[in-house]
Amino acid sequence: MNLKWSFIMGLLLLSSMTLIAQVRLPRLIRDSMILQRNAKINLWGWASKGEKVSVTFNHKTYKAKTGEDGKWMLQLPAMKAGGPHTMEIKGKNKITLHDILIGDVWFCSGQSNMVHQVKLHSVYYPDAIPGAHYPEIRQFWIPTLTNLQGPQDDLPDGYWKPAIPQDVSDFSAVAYFFARDLYQKYHVPIGIINASVGGTPIQAWMSEKSLKDFPSMMKIIERDQDTAYINGMKRRRLMGSKSMPRPKDEGLTGPIPWYDPSYIPTEWRQIGIPGYWDDQGIRDLNGVVWYRKEIEVPASMASKPARVFLGRIVDADVLYINGKEVGNTTYQYPQRRYTVPSGVLKAGENLFVVRVTSYFGKGGFVPDKPYYLFSGQDTVNLMGYWQYKVGEVFVPRRFFGGGGFGFSPQNEPTALYNAMVAPVIPYTIKGFVWYQGASNADHPENYEAMQESMIADWRAKWKEGNIPFLYVQLPGFGDYNYLPSEISGWAKLRDAQLQCLSVPNTAMAVTIDLGEWNDIHPDRKKPVGDRLALAAEKIAYGADIVYSGPIYRSSSIEGNKIIISFAHVGGGLIFKDSSYSSPGQGEVEGGFTIAGANRRFVWAQAKIIAPDKVEVWSDNIKHPVAVRYAWADDPVVANLYNKKGLPASPFRTDAW
Repeated sequence: MNLKWSFIMGLLLLSSMTLIAQVRLPRLIRDSMILQRNAKINLWGWASKGEKVSVTFNHKTYKAKTGEDGKWMLQLPAMKAGGPHTMEIKGKNKITLHDILIGDVWFCSGQSNMVHQVKLHSVYYPDAIPGAHYPEIRQFWIPTLTNLQGPQDDLPDGYWKPAIPQDVSDFSAVAYFFARDLYQKYHVPIGIINASVGGTPIQAWMSEKSLKDFPSMMKIIERDQDTAYINGMKRRRLMGSKSMPRPKDEGLTGPIPWYDPSYIPTEWRQIGIPGYWDDQGIRDLNGVVWYRKEIEVPASMASKPARVFLGRIVDADVLYINGKEVGNTTYQYPQRRYTVPSGVLKAGENLFVVRVTSYFGKGGFVPDKPYYLFSGQDTVNLMGYWQYKVGEVFVPRRFFGGGGFGFSPQNEPTALYNAMVAPVIPYTIKGFVWYQGASNADHPENYEAMQESMIADWRAKWKEGNIPFLYVQLPGFGDYNYLPSEISGWAKLRDAQLQCLSVPNTAMAVTIDLGEWNDIHPDRKKPVGDRLALAAEKIAYGADIVYSGPIYRSSSIEGNKIIISFAHVGGGLIFKDSSYSSPGQGEVEGGFTIAGANRRFVWAQAKIIAPDKVEVWSDNIKHPVAVRYAWADDPVVANLYNKKGLPASPFRTDAW
């Protein structure tokens, strides 16, 4: 018996030793990966201490040995684009990787406009998914991960996926159009490593080292690394949520749900769709509001599958048709595009009910978006007057000190860097593509310094020199203001982004013309990718092209006028489209404002006086001091371009 158990224990020990000795690869290094061409290629992994590891690739073998920490690393020599190749990694075990390509790899990062997948913009770009036949464009999507304690060395999940119809829908739309342009131009495989999370500030993507010159951030990092603090806060949040009253939505808790066709409505009032309920007689309500309407459906649509477009809704919604739930969304930003299954619609009156939940600010249906039902050639307009009734009024939430309900790990300094950037760093890349800023627009003061510090830190950690850093300047977003804006967080953020062009080997895609006043996620993603690709052609590939719109260079005061000089004029400056007539100011060009010593800006006239110069003045300002251009969250007009069709960046000549 003892001999038997000794034999079993020996087998178990041998098995455990074998498992410990297994060569293990980081998640990025796997089947279908794209490796960087024309540069030394880093490969790494883990095995037992002192274990010898060999990598055979492209008919050559390369060797390494693990250190005390069990990690091994080696470099393949620079290689030309091509493939597919097979790679064999041997230690005490063997791993074989297939379908490896060599091309250009871009690390794409930022917040939601870098996240937004192709499928979310498939209506605007109907050919994008069915027309994706680019198996040599591949994306590695990093899931949302956080770590407040320090950098991680690997990712828990992720795969390289090709840009083909069954997979491209999950690609970042901006990154896909960027990659497609480069692929069509250079005909080499393009890899996208996408690490992006919606609603996140720049400091979450920065390392602790890169934040050392920002004392307020360092205090937060120190606080967040205290596990007792974090655990205590979690407990307070849990206690707070338990103390909250349970929801009592009368539309769901009554004897008959309000979406049920047998429900007989009483005391419902009239309201318009689209529109916010705060603007239609329901003041300061956060809670649940139900909308209902009998919609006439033609016989030609009866029993057929259909689609419903409900624009955008703040914040969450559930759509019921004839008592059946056909779609729901849990947050405000996605456009509502729901599929109605066959058999739901009937000829004649159909009951449409929408349950809308608003947590903060104005609730309701966002204006200037599509609201209709359609099937085949038939379309039914859903705009107009509906009936509404309040189902629940939320009790104002309490916010505990030190974060409380407002604490979100993904927004904390270093949290995303540690978990989503650090594990990628050894992977050899061509450059960076960055689309972020909206989450810092409320406090843009340190953004320039932070982005510059992040660029320097990322480059230092990748150890590839000043590799290209391409980024997107924020588009227009928000209500139009027909008076000159003097205070604008979005304008200041764009100005900070503009100043970052002083960092060598960077380029900025101007998108002021691509925004939507009512959507922080504008549909026009292809021009963003196109402009980033133009920047890459110049900065990364050395093409002799015009890659940027006009960029402010200098100014001089001549009498009652200020002369503005620009770089990147691309054959000359133009004012695109027609002039804008400002009340009390007459006709103005381009969205320029001008101020005297009192720092009060007024609309200005502007005239192109040379291929690279604009003359700006106002009859109301005799001694001008400063000029601003497109200085607003969402400028009413910003029509200065170069002849290559690229828009000028917003700017200011002052430092007020």
